[in-house]
Amino acid sequence: MKKTIYSQVIIITLVLFNSYMLCAQVQNVDSLVNMLETKELSGEEKLALYKTIMESTGNSRILVKCINDGLPLAQQENNKSKESMFIEYTARLYVGRAMFDSVFFYLDKALELAVKSKDDSQIESVYTSYAVALGNQGKLDKMIEYQLKALEICEKNNNKQGIIAALSNIGSAYGMLKDNEHAIVYSKRALAMAEELNLTNHIATINYSLGSHCFNLKDFENAEKYLLKAHEMIQSVHGSEGMKSYILIALCTLYGEGIIDLEKAEKYGKRGLDIVTQLHNPQMAANAYMGMSNIYRIQERYVECDIAATKAWELDTINMDMGLEITANLTVANIKLGNNKKALQFFEKYYDLVDKYTEQSMHDSFTGQQVKYETEKKELRIAALEKEHTLYIWLGIVDGTLLLSLLLLFMLRNKVKRQRINQLEQEKQIIATQSVLDGETAERTRLARDLHDGLGGMLSVVKLNLADVEHLQNAREMLDQSINELRRVAHHMMPESLLRYGLKVSLEDFCLSVPNAKFHYFGDDSRLENRTEILLYRCAHELVNNAIKYSNAETINIQLVQSADRVSLTVQDNGCGFDPETVAGQGMGLENLRTRVAACNGVINVYSSPGKGTEVYVEIRFLFVIK
Repeated sequence: MKKTIYSQVIIITLVLFNSYMLCAQVQNVDSLVNMLETKELSGEEKLALYKTIMESTGNSRILVKCINDGLPLAQQENNKSKESMFIEYTARLYVGRAMFDSVFFYLDKALELAVKSKDDSQIESVYTSYAVALGNQGKLDKMIEYQLKALEICEKNNNKQGIIAALSNIGSAYGMLKDNEHAIVYSKRALAMAEELNLTNHIATINYSLGSHCFNLKDFENAEKYLLKAHEMIQSVHGSEGMKSYILIALCTLYGEGIIDLEKAEKYGKRGLDIVTQLHNPQMAANAYMGMSNIYRIQERYVECDIAATKAWELDTINMDMGLEITANLTVANIKLGNNKKALQFFEKYYDLVDKYTEQSMHDSFTGQQVKYETEKKELRIAALEKEHTLYIWLGIVDGTLLLSLLLLFMLRNKVKRQRINQLEQEKQIIATQSVLDGETAERTRLARDLHDGLGGMLSVVKLNLADVEHLQNAREMLDQSINELRRVAHHMMPESLLRYGLKVSLEDFCLSVPNAKFHYFGDDSRLENRTEILLYRCAHELVNNAIKYSNAETINIQLVQSADRVSLTVQDNGCGFDPETVAGQGMGLENLRTRVAACNGVINVYSSPGKGTEVYVEIRFLFVIK
């Protein structure tokens, strides 16, 4: 049983959450709704009836009506437990739509209310709903964590039906993780309690799960025993057509790939397909058609194999595991039928799926549990692909395959070459930019030193020689102004404090010269690379000058944050602001700043809007971590 079947195990067993608080036989939902609308009931009686209705139905229209009518009543009655229940069911509706941001928003609110109400059963129910959502997201470790929390509460309160649901769901999660040994342990515990309480629906579902786990362990004898038991028990459960279809398709897979009995496989597969077709369930119909295509391929009934696999492909092209098997069957069937064009078409789709499968495996391998999961999944796929011996025979017969492979190899090599060329061009551009910046910095340093040491010294000597000449007082004042201006220009071009003491000291000095500027520093006060210090100083200088000239700001905050692997500069003002999308930067210009910062492995972001001030954030990451 493949991953697609395991996905159904998770979904099916989690459905138990909606009904495990009820007895096996519940009143007809329509009669309960009618009772709610016609009878004179107190607020608490109505809330209890709403709870019974929601636990008895999977009809989203009825659930929405119950939530819309019941939630205001629970708030009016100040019943936090029931208020939590309605919000929890709102979250469950969003699970069905895969809108998980909304799911967890409502579950957080539901849990907060449940804890305040001190209602253990409601807290356990919310934990279970967390597990549902996490299971549907594929976050199985977190799902198990929340389901264990729910199990602990159920065991404390001796809630046997809750224990059954929790154990069954934990077993299914371990099954999805391919830890079939643990899956069987939890599922057997759940089955024993379900049999003790004679809960037919639960017994059928858990037997189905146990059959799946045993199949994955290649224990086909026990897999057959559990699946046939599930098939027997489900016949007496009213409204269980969906569950029946899952069991039938699982039996089809068992007799088609485990215990080889193709006559039984075809019989169960056709019966399962009839049910899912009536239920209008595209995913399960695709699963059923795929199972039938496998049987027809093994029986060498290639026309029927092609028809079944084509229908499976049309119904579900998203599931990667299923897609690999469908495209393989379509390739083999059409080779045997002489439809080379269609065979080549699906052979190409097969290799596209293999590429996507490999990329997905690499992505998922970044977490420890996912590494284990993906490794085992690859091993299962390798085992499945080994069964496709006819595909390998075809690879040796069809000359077009070799040509296609060579063409793909050629395209891949060209793609790698283009990427390398683009990388070299980017490196060349960065080197050129850094060279320009280094030259500019050197020239600024030289010019600042010449102005300060050369011309500045000469002006000072002239001032001393004019000291005793009274009628030259005006000339002395002009020389004072010239000397001060010269020092200011030299300082702004390349401040002496930056070269001698570093970025923090030079920015402090600079901010002291600006009346409405405030400087803040956080981090390790260590010297940076000379090029980085000069770049950040020039950025701060230009951004502050722009704020003074154009923003009419009352306050300008300059913040420098330095850590081991990066340094960031933030210049923020409370001025008039502007639209970064339509207004070009002032001074150096935003694009000029971005070019300079990018050359030092950095980024610059501008946040501003008219009337709300401006914030410019510059961050430079170090290629080598400072220790």
